[in-house]
Amino acid sequence: MARLADYYLVVGYDLDKRVEGEGLGRILQRFPEKDWEDSPFPQGIELFCQPSGWQLVPERQPASFFVAVLTDINSERHYCACFTFWEGLDNPQLQKAKASEADEVDEGLAVVQSAQVFAPKSLVLVSRLDYTEVFRNCLGLIYTVHVDGLPVPLETVIGNLLTCIIPIAGGSQRTITLGAGDRQVIQTPIDDALPVSGSTVAQLFRQLGIVNVLYLFCAALTEHKILFLSSSYQRLTDACRGLLAIMFPLKYSFTYVPILPGKLLEVLSTPTPFIIGVNSFFRSETQELLDVIIADLDGGTVTIPECVHISLLPEPLLQQTQTVLSMVLDPELEVADHAFPPLSTQPSALKIQDKEIRGVFLWLFARLFQGYRWCLHIIRIHPEPVIRFHKAAFLGQRSLTEDDFLMKVLDGMAFAGFVSERGPPYRATDLFDDLVANHVERIRQEEACPHKVLNHVKELAELLFKNENPYPAVAMHKVQRPSENNQSGVNNPTPFPVLDDVAVQLFIDHAAAKLKTAPPVVKAELKGMVPSGPPLGDTVDRNGIVMANSARRLEVVRNCITYIFENKMLEAKKLMPAVLRALKGRAARICLTQELNQHVLQNRAVLDDQQFDYIVRMMNCTLQDCSHIDEHGIAAALLPLVTAFCRKMGAGITQFAYSCVQEHMVWTTMQFWEAMFYSDVQSHIRALYLETEEGDRREISALELASEQSRLWPTLSKELQTERVQKEESTVFSQAIHYANRMSYLLLPLDTSKNRLLRSSGLGDVESVSNSYVTNSIAGSMAESYDTESGFEDAESSDVANSVVRFINRFVDKVCNESGVTNEHLKALHTMIPDIVQMHIETLDAVHRESKRLPPIQKPKLLRPTLLPGEELVMDGMRVHLIPDGREEATGLMGGPPLLPAEGAIFLTNYRLIFKGTPNDPLVGEQVVTRSFPIASLTKEKRISVTIPMDQFVQEGLQLRSCTFQLMKIAFDEEVASDLAEVFRKHMHKLRYPQHVQGTFAFTVGQCGKMVVEHKTKDKNQSLRTLSKNLVKSAKRTIGRQYVTKKKYSPPTWENRSSFQSELDEDEISVSEEVDQSSLTLSSTMRSSDRQTMSNVVERACCRDYQRLGLGTLSNSLTRSKNEPFRISTVNRMYTVCRSYPGLLIVPQSIPDTTIQRICRCYRQNRFPVVCWRNSRTKAVLLRSAGLHAKGVVGFFKSPNAPASGPSQADSTSLEQEKYLQAIISSMPSYSDSSGRNTLSGFTSTHMSTSGKWGSIRGSGRLSAYNPDVGTRLAGKESPQSNGGPGEALFLRQQKAYLYIIGDKAQLKGGKQDSFQQWEVVPIEVCDVRQVKNSFKKLMKACVPSSSTTDPNMSFLRCLEESEWMALLHRVLQVSVLVVELLDTGSSVMVSLEDGWDVTTQVVSLVQLLSDPYYRTFDGFRLLVEKEWLSFGHRFSHRGAQTLGSQNSGFTPVFLQFLDCVHQIHLQFPMEFEFSQYYLKFLAYHYVSNRFRTFLLDSDYERIELGVLYEEKGERRSPQVCKSVWDYIDRLNKKTPVFYNYMFSPEDDEVLRPYTFNSNLKVWDFYMEETLSEGPSYDWELRGRQERVAEETPERPDSSGPKSQRHIVWPCYDSLSKVVPDAITKLLQDLQSLEAELGQTSEKWKDTWDKIKNAQRTETKLESKPSFSSSLLMSSNLSHQRRSQGVYLQESGVGSSINLALDCEASATSTPAAGRPSTSTLYSQFQSTESENRSFEGILFKRGALLKPWKPRWFVLDKTKHQVRRRRSMFKPTNKMQSFFDLKTTKRVYNFCAQDSMNAQLWMDSVQSCLSDA
Repeated sequence: MARLADYYLVVGYDLDKRVEGEGLGRILQRFPEKDWEDSPFPQGIELFCQPSGWQLVPERQPASFFVAVLTDINSERHYCACFTFWEGLDNPQLQKAKASEADEVDEGLAVVQSAQVFAPKSLVLVSRLDYTEVFRNCLGLIYTVHVDGLPVPLETVIGNLLTCIIPIAGGSQRTITLGAGDRQVIQTPIDDALPVSGSTVAQLFRQLGIVNVLYLFCAALTEHKILFLSSSYQRLTDACRGLLAIMFPLKYSFTYVPILPGKLLEVLSTPTPFIIGVNSFFRSETQELLDVIIADLDGGTVTIPECVHISLLPEPLLQQTQTVLSMVLDPELEVADHAFPPLSTQPSALKIQDKEIRGVFLWLFARLFQGYRWCLHIIRIHPEPVIRFHKAAFLGQRSLTEDDFLMKVLDGMAFAGFVSERGPPYRATDLFDDLVANHVERIRQEEACPHKVLNHVKELAELLFKNENPYPAVAMHKVQRPSENNQSGVNNPTPFPVLDDVAVQLFIDHAAAKLKTAPPVVKAELKGMVPSGPPLGDTVDRNGIVMANSARRLEVVRNCITYIFENKMLEAKKLMPAVLRALKGRAARICLTQELNQHVLQNRAVLDDQQFDYIVRMMNCTLQDCSHIDEHGIAAALLPLVTAFCRKMGAGITQFAYSCVQEHMVWTTMQFWEAMFYSDVQSHIRALYLETEEGDRREISALELASEQSRLWPTLSKELQTERVQKEESTVFSQAIHYANRMSYLLLPLDTSKNRLLRSSGLGDVESVSNSYVTNSIAGSMAESYDTESGFEDAESSDVANSVVRFINRFVDKVCNESGVTNEHLKALHTMIPDIVQMHIETLDAVHRESKRLPPIQKPKLLRPTLLPGEELVMDGMRVHLIPDGREEATGLMGGPPLLPAEGAIFLTNYRLIFKGTPNDPLVGEQVVTRSFPIASLTKEKRISVTIPMDQFVQEGLQLRSCTFQLMKIAFDEEVASDLAEVFRKHMHKLRYPQHVQGTFAFTVGQCGKMVVEHKTKDKNQSLRTLSKNLVKSAKRTIGRQYVTKKKYSPPTWENRSSFQSELDEDEISVSEEVDQSSLTLSSTMRSSDRQTMSNVVERACCRDYQRLGLGTLSNSLTRSKNEPFRISTVNRMYTVCRSYPGLLIVPQSIPDTTIQRICRCYRQNRFPVVCWRNSRTKAVLLRSAGLHAKGVVGFFKSPNAPASGPSQADSTSLEQEKYLQAIISSMPSYSDSSGRNTLSGFTSTHMSTSGKWGSIRGSGRLSAYNPDVGTRLAGKESPQSNGGPGEALFLRQQKAYLYIIGDKAQLKGGKQDSFQQWEVVPIEVCDVRQVKNSFKKLMKACVPSSSTTDPNMSFLRCLEESEWMALLHRVLQVSVLVVELLDTGSSVMVSLEDGWDVTTQVVSLVQLLSDPYYRTFDGFRLLVEKEWLSFGHRFSHRGAQTLGSQNSGFTPVFLQFLDCVHQIHLQFPMEFEFSQYYLKFLAYHYVSNRFRTFLLDSDYERIELGVLYEEKGERRSPQVCKSVWDYIDRLNKKTPVFYNYMFSPEDDEVLRPYTFNSNLKVWDFYMEETLSEGPSYDWELRGRQERVAEETPERPDSSGPKSQRHIVWPCYDSLSKVVPDAITKLLQDLQSLEAELGQTSEKWKDTWDKIKNAQRTETKLESKPSFSSSLLMSSNLSHQRRSQGVYLQESGVGSSINLALDCEASATSTPAAGRPSTSTLYSQFQSTESENRSFEGILFKRGALLKPWKPRWFVLDKTKHQVRRRRSMFKPTNKMQSFFDLKTTKRVYNFCAQDSMNAQLWMDSVQSCLSDA
């Protein structure tokens, strides 16, 4: 029973305490005056009566009512019902009241002008019961008595109200009256455990909607801050009450204030969670709250701040809950689309709907918490049950360990309250207990069917409704209300009277006396055993990780364990890898623990070394995949086993398994130990009571047992009760000792000096507690919870010991306090623990000593790598593990053997980083795995921590990425000290970024071990300065002095060497006569030493190329024929004009050197336009330069013809620039032609279409979109053809510029084209260097990912696309093809992009490669790279980040991009290149490897300065060390055909036009391939050495039987070109080996090849009858055969063959696809006489070309070669033509006619069968 109302108050406006217009309230009267003992009077009620503040108003307002909730210190809620009305006050009185306070002007009154103002007054009831309507009626009645002046004393009414006592629950009805002729019925709920909600929940959903309320629900459960806003106070209270009601069975335990007064708004910034309501009046003050979820009830919105993440219910629960809620709230939704909707689909009445919604949430909680009772640990039964919840097991069984929501709920305060309230097994049960115990099965079956769920929900709703309204409503209410005109109190000016407190007190005392004499009410409390419900079945992992064929896996695990214990070690070793893989699955891990259990006898199992080793490995593997909370109980099951398995090590020393399985997070997790401890305690307590229970022996769960004991407890005698309490307490105590031992076993490392585990887990030092795994309970474990005096001091182990002692103490404190261990016992424990730890350390020391004596585990022998000549080890091998990365080929995932992970060593040499080792998998253990890359190509190094699934657990590792598309993930073995790993990193950095280029391998090779770079800066810079500043003469002397002593170097083997060399020594460069005298120093007056240096300059590759192109001649005399348009200028011979240009440049004949010196200033880096190539046919020239300086652009293009206002310098240079361009244009023959501009139209379209191979000039066939401002001349009326080639007439406009300037779009803004100029600017977008750099990084990550991923967004193709590498290639190729096209149609082109050394170089080189077949040979390509890349100053060192100085600029592969473009062209035109793809890969590898000096430094000037440019021949250098990559390739090319392309058969003056669509570009296999057997194949000396070593090791006699001739080739392991060479290479190899056997001197492969080709050529000419046996490759030099690759027609015309291959690739005879040999050509490679292979033959009439007659021919169908051959027939057939049929090939249609239909049918069948056989 309880009082209906505890206190009654009257609160009024306090006239004395007004502060600046802010009024205050004060309690005018309060009854009773004394506090009740059981419920003290709540403070601060005045604030809550007027939450918005006490104020006077000019007009009377209607009376209001709301209920506020206050929570006292014992977290009891007090409901304060406030009834507020307004009473009039006279202004003058107020004025008098204020008169005493001097002349202060009251602002509040200044506003209120009326004679009367109104002050609020509140009547307040305080109660612990929540009966809103009853309170409303009672207070209304009091007000009515006052207003209407009813003849009832107010004291009586209030006395009756305060003495009214009603039952709390039980469902009874109580009628009450306050003695004013009123009558009310109070309905108590049946079960007060269930919240009473009225219709508040339904209202909340109506106000906010389903999704919003679910957000609030989840936020409240996961402890977020929630704030309600509304302008109605009562609605705030209802909303808060509704939210609490749907949280049942959880109870909200944080701050709960449904109505917060404005004065207390600072409460909102509290750090703890809350549910608070605030009037919308204060909305603005809630705006700056950053972490509060705001629900606006009036607007229906929920605002969640950005920083707040609400974990939502797990799917599919969330979806199902939403569905059912919408069925309850909006039943019409389901049938809204029905043609015949049912007539009545109204939602239930609000009260019913309210209960239905609560039913949904009950159903939801039943699903969330199903089976929770099976995870309760009961650790004490008497005197009070103590219960703990095993969270990890619960989550594990539900497979929800990853679920954020459930984790947070289980960790929350509400759930802790739930466990302590509902945990006890013997108590009264309610609706939720019943649901969770008895309806789980039903819920599980129905969860997928919303209608069944709805029915269930409606049943629950009925029960909830019944709980609140057990009886049908009775109309017995009778409550007076004030009469209409008195409702607002207008007619009653009398204020609310002061009551007689004595009279009221008498009532109260009288009632109290009566209660004392009344008999006590005894309510029978129904206690019973709480049913547990069905146990949680192992639900399938939500991610569906059900192991396939798991039975087979378990079988493997069982067999392996059996083999180990039967000592069949070889068998076990074979099964081991499979077992370790199987142990990834949960079933296998559980199986392992069960199997091992069977081999333990009396808690002990002694093993020998090898058995012990295997068991430990399996345990480690099992534990490795356990999370730190051990949700599947695997670590728990292993815990007794690790203290059981052991091995004898020596005299009385035993090593247990626990010393080898410590490296797992789970052992350092406090929650794990607590859960383990509690489950052990529970089983012991259960055993304790099972002994006393005799009789029925069925399996009783601990909770059932506890329930039974709790029932019997009151019946026991005192002695028995104390005895049981003591027994339980000592059980807990003994377990605590046991666990202190266990924990010390697993926390103290074997080598106690090594503190490894503790350091890594954060036990050792307080700072690292933030480690993600370590729970908060450890954070507290640092507290010194034991008495320090009982500790011990032991120098060397104190740190480990202390941290372990602290950890165990912390654990013991926690569990003992929770399970009620007495203080004496606790103290005893604290004294014991340090001793336990110390004892254990001593035993461990002995074990550690012994374990060192054990023979070490057989680790693989470290293999030495083979080194290059001159390559030296900087650091000797360190044992490491090579970990698999994202490439799956080597891991065995894609089939094939698992070559990785491998164990071996990493070696650092002055050239490479090499890993060499053997795979961990015993099945491929005899293979050698090598992975290496040049140290100079290292682009990124980062530390990683790695776990290895095998024996050891290796902590630190490195991930090293190289731009040769290699990645090494290595983990240092435990034997490698961490400082050694650091030394390794430092050395690596020093080698990667030397101080100076001279520190790179190309310079240090072959020198003594430690090379110190000492260059005398003074001397160098001296020469540098003199070059630019002093007289040219002295500069010359400097150069002479530096280099004259060294003999002259000339590049090797050029065709024109012999004739060229002799002239050079006397030659001078002719200088045009306009040059002023000062620069004539290079005339014949030069001294011989200078002349020699100069002749070196002349001999540079570029000069010979200029001669070949006829761009500048080298003649003996100073006079030169003026008609030559260009000359070689020596203006830059001392590199004074432009540092990054070569010494000799081609400029127009008419331009003097002085002009050049002026012009160059307009261009970036002084790189002015120079000619680099001339089209031999159209005489158009290709120029290159840097972009113009910004000011130059506008001045140059905007006003070319504007009159100069004065001879300013800018104008003059601009004019000179113009003159320069004009000179170039006038050098073109087409310009000087009489017909002026229109000559270009003379190039006919037919000429254009036949002159070259077509790809496309545009990657996407939309030039105009790419360069919007190309101008109408270029992009005018383009009509791309279907194959991607542009329309023929595209470039043949009448209006054609003579010079196109390809410039950067960004630079050319605002330039206007002048219609009279002869040049035109083509603005294009170029990829800048940053883009290339980023693209390359992404490309590397795509081709060589660092870890494998299943994310579809990270697939190879997706990453490749995101890298945009292909798009960049497309862009460069597209521009190049455009330039080729322009040059080919007779316009000159000047490429003028960025600084003229990146994109410009790419474009210019590609243009020359496409236009000039010479550059597609070995010599030509070398010359092209030397001329355009090296001489013209591409910054190789800077872009390759080769030295310390350029480290920050990062690696930018501009040259690699160029090589990739060449590779793309090579793929499309395989017959046009003399070199193979391997040649390109070789260059791509070595341009970053720094093995050769060729690609070092940034310009010729730097190379001359270092003395690298003219390398000396007579330097007596070792023959192996090559300084130039070209020499090396030449040498190698003589020995082996690896660089040669057998398909090389060029056509004369062929211009290539590749397709540039992205779809036509292929990923270069250079990026993807790797050879694990020997590492990269680009250092050929290594190959030779490895083979020699292999031959020297003698074959062991193998008794295992005959060897198989088959050899398995693994793509990522073997070098395919070596193991499976192509046919010709194989034949050449065989030829050499045969010659060697016969003792003949073998000739060079090239000579052999040329001989065969020539012989074949003559043979073809001599043949009288055509034979079709000639191989494609041999005949490929005959150009007519090449043209007719598809229809294979012989020249002699005696016969021809039609190819039946259904090869649709080639659409025109010379498209790029011709590179793919068609089927006929493959078959024609083997000999056949005419007689065999004829599957069908006979006479057919064949129709010739258009309008030609039908002729009879003898045809042979050859099945083997897929050919129909024909012979001219020697007779005239007699019969008439009968039957026609057509034969269609990819090239054309042939019309045939047979002699009769029978014959025709036979032919067709034969041809058909021939095709189907293919």
